Amino acid sequence: MGHGRWVEGEFVYVTPQKADSLASNCAKPGDLVFTQRGTLGQVALVPKNGADRYLISQSQMKVTPDPTKANALFLYYIFNSAEQQAYIVQNAITTGVPHTNLGILRNTPLRLPPLAEQKAIAAVLGALDDKIELNRRMNATLEAMARALFQSWFVDFDPVRAKLDGRKPVGLDAATAALFPNSFQDSVLGPIPHGWRVGSIYEIAAVIYGAPFASSLYNSEKLGKPLIRIRDLADESPAVFTTEVHPKGYLLKPGDIVVGMDGEFRAYLWAGAESWLNQRVCVFAPKPGYSAAFVRNSIFAPLAQVEATETATTVIHIGKNDIDRFTVIIPDAPVVEAFKRQCQPWYDQIVANKQQSRTLAALRDTLLPKLLSGELSVAALTQRD
Repeated sequence: MGHGRWVEGEFVYVTPQKADSLASNCAKPGDLVFTQRGTLGQVALVPKNGADRYLISQSQMKVTPDPTKANALFLYYIFNSAEQQAYIVQNAITTGVPHTNLGILRNTPLRLPPLAEQKAIAAVLGALDDKIELNRRMNATLEAMARALFQSWFVDFDPVRAKLDGRKPVGLDAATAALFPNSFQDSVLGPIPHGWRVGSIYEIAAVIYGAPFASSLYNSEKLGKPLIRIRDLADESPAVFTTEVHPKGYLLKPGDIVVGMDGEFRAYLWAGAESWLNQRVCVFAPKPGYSAAFVRNSIFAPLAQVEATETATTVIHIGKNDIDRFTVIIPDAPVVEAFKRQCQPWYDQIVANKQQSRTLAALRDTLLPKLLSGELSVAALTQRD
């Protein structure tokens, strides 16, 4: 339903008259919106800086808090707690697709401290989420900056075109601009800067494939090390651990570029815990002289090309034969090094931000039950020396 606390997404719109006719299905700023079926327990707040009302779908429910009794942000955190999530799942209707309804939601037991304390608890937890959201937005900006620079230098060849036209390359100091040639040459991929070449992906990266770990040794008790499957790549939260040490196993590390080989082919910058790499997942490890930022941006296009041309009756796949055919443009070493100096620190910061956000989320989830039970007081938590 969005990032963090707020309802977000690509909305569709109806006329005001249609919205008026569906008034009972309208959620207003400050309301809480719940999923009713599918992924049970998801909850988000309707933002106060967007539209004045939102229509909810048939698979959603809304709750309008009484502001004299309950703080909306506090309720959001309550319903996201492990205790309340477990209650929603345990009381779901299991016939057909598991689902819940307003009756079950109304009967959900809640612990509501005094309103002032609710607001104080929400403020503490909200500050942690504010930092997590700031990190997410910062990472999106850093990611976009790296992609834009790669596009400019190695796809559009802007510095070379500028020099060819007798113009000064935009945004480059004299030393960096001097690294780029001022003419083009033909290649199998079309015109490329003079002195650069087209080569195999294996010239800039080694490709490491995951091992076939035995499913009989999987566990959810966190015994051994986490095992990364395709489903774990997006949220970096593996649900399965294994005690197996496979002779061909590879331990995925923060900063690695990892790609799932079934369904869709995305190059993720890993920032999770050190984990075993399962089969049908692979890593593109930069070779000496090349950065993760350069390698990852280089494989976006060939991965997308395979995904666009692959056909299957069920799930599409990418294999070693496909990767063997990946070609990339290989610039002169000084240009590669200049890109590394500029962009790799951004990638390092992305990893650090994601790791910090995971720590902050764990702290938030640990604090909530302690604050509710009185084990911790907001006053003690926020007092200053």
